[in-house]
Amino acid sequence: MPSSRDVVFVDGVRTPFGKSGPKGLYAETRADDLIVRVIRELMRRNPHLPPERIDEVAIAATTQIGDQGLTIGRSAAVLAGLPKSVPGYAIDRMCAGAMTAVTSVAGGIAFGAYDIAIAGGVEHMGRHPMGEGVDPNPRFLSEKLVDGSALIMGMTAENLHDRYPAISKARADAYAVASQEKVAKAYADNRIQPDLVPMATRKAAEGWGLATEDEPPRPGTTIEGLASLKTPFRPHGHVTAGNSAGLNDGATGSIIAAADAAAELGLTPKMRLVSYGFAGVDPEVMGVGPIPSTERALRLAGLSIGDIGLFEINEAFAVQVLAFLEHFGIADDDPRVNPYGGAIAFGHPLASSGVRLMTQLAREFGERPDVRYGITTMCVGMGMGGTVVWENLAWEGAK
Repeated sequence: MPSSRDVVFVDGVRTPFGKSGPKGLYAETRADDLIVRVIRELMRRNPHLPPERIDEVAIAATTQIGDQGLTIGRSAAVLAGLPKSVPGYAIDRMCAGAMTAVTSVAGGIAFGAYDIAIAGGVEHMGRHPMGEGVDPNPRFLSEKLVDGSALIMGMTAENLHDRYPAISKARADAYAVASQEKVAKAYADNRIQPDLVPMATRKAAEGWGLATEDEPPRPGTTIEGLASLKTPFRPHGHVTAGNSAGLNDGATGSIIAAADAAAELGLTPKMRLVSYGFAGVDPEVMGVGPIPSTERALRLAGLSIGDIGLFEINEAFAVQVLAFLEHFGIADDDPRVNPYGGAIAFGHPLASSGVRLMTQLAREFGERPDVRYGITTMCVGMGMGGTVVWENLAWEGAK
């Protein structure tokens, strides 16, 4: 039986994220074409990696029908031109799909079943809205297994405000403005562009275009502007379109490898996977999910929250990030948290977001050799959280 091997994150890329809907970047672009573009870019950027050495392609999608169906990991691998000998599969853990794709192949690599895999996610919420085609079992409500609000994400965020009364709407709005400002600065400093792959777009009425940057960010967002937005999930509520991630389209991908295989092929890994944890919580307050999943991942790693020098936490809702920070005693404006901004500005194409977090953390690690450990973490629909602990391979203490 092979002993466990170190697993490393070699590279990550993504398409620019678009706004969902008829006016969005990808309104008439297929979902599978988005992930195919990402796979091809990963191969282009890593010419030392022979395509036949890829042992698995794990691609996540939350709504696995239409152009996001057909076992998209396999179908996208074929469409991307990988050898037919390379297998693939599809994953669904709602928002944590790409994160689960990474941890799933990482487990296979650590066990010795794979050397190198591609893991990522795609979500075209314009073509496939969250919940399309689902048929929730009536027992959920008739037997009171969950509260009626559990299946509506915005209502779960309002429930979180109830649970954390110190997190006011003004505080959530201030966090959202800061996220927009950090994304604008990251773009100005060319921190985001190196990991974006330009994506051809086409609309019947407009012809061809090229997506080269994210569509959702709203630079210049102000506290005053957010204060006036409607609260669609509850009268006089706290959750608005301004302090939440939007409905978005996009794809992400990464190369995950055994450390020894990466060294053999001359690949340069950016970070090492230390541990990961998933946890369940009450679905009606799904936003607290990252708290127990982070506690679990830290326990498995033998680390404490004080050991973490960078946090990439998905901003499904501002309140969900603030609840995490409050639990761990971290300030709302702690510079370790989402240094480049987050999903409130970038967007959150459900199953793809986990690898966006990883790609950004890897780039931040490269700029911060003083930081040894970081985490990527997110809340997940139906009451879950996921967290991955990473070690910075550029950490100066390792030399």
